[in-house]
Amino acid sequence: MIKILLAEDQGLVRGALCALLQLENDIEVVAQAEDGMQALKRLKESNIDLLLTDIEMPELTGIELAEKCRELYPHIKIVIVTTFGRAGYIKRALAAGVEGFLLKDAPSEELAQALRKVMTGRKVIDPELAIAALNELDPLTDKERKALRLAGEGKSTADIATSLFLSEGTVRNYLSEAIAKLNAGNRIDAARIARQKGWL
Repeated sequence: MIKILLAEDQGLVRGALCALLQLENDIEVVAQAEDGMQALKRLKESNIDLLLTDIEMPELTGIELAEKCRELYPHIKIVIVTTFGRAGYIKRALAAGVEGFLLKDAPSEELAQALRKVMTGRKVIDPELAIAALNELDPLTDKERKALRLAGEGKSTADIATSLFLSEGTVRNYLSEAIAKLNAGNRIDAARIARQKGWL
């Protein structure tokens, strides 16, 4: 039996995915989470084989969750299922040690098959998305990405500095670098461009 933790912030989608997976004889959703932090807590509490997560969630994104899961629970397999097939997401997901990357509009039997393949040690990534990921380079550093994500949420330089344990001057530098790299007009524009590319 493949024991799964399902992390998805949209209740309707989470319920539908859970119902579909429960139809499979060899798959059981043993825990659910509506955001990245809750998922991290559930990972600690539950005995699971596989983390199935969305990308865009409050608190921690699916990719940040994958990084923490890989670090803390290296035996757990990770599959991302998302609406957004952005090349930047795939690159970052693979770098985080994710074994599967699927789109939510894939047929349900494909999802179950992908989970089984991942459990046997194989990687499952939508081929077109994989090719797109190879052709696009993410220019942002990890610190620039974190600062830009918070700026995109409307946080002030002071708030970002507090969140990231940095000085305001350092945050301004990171944001300026990100704006320049993305040829953006300002921090909000830079965050929008980076989000569209899947780099945030």
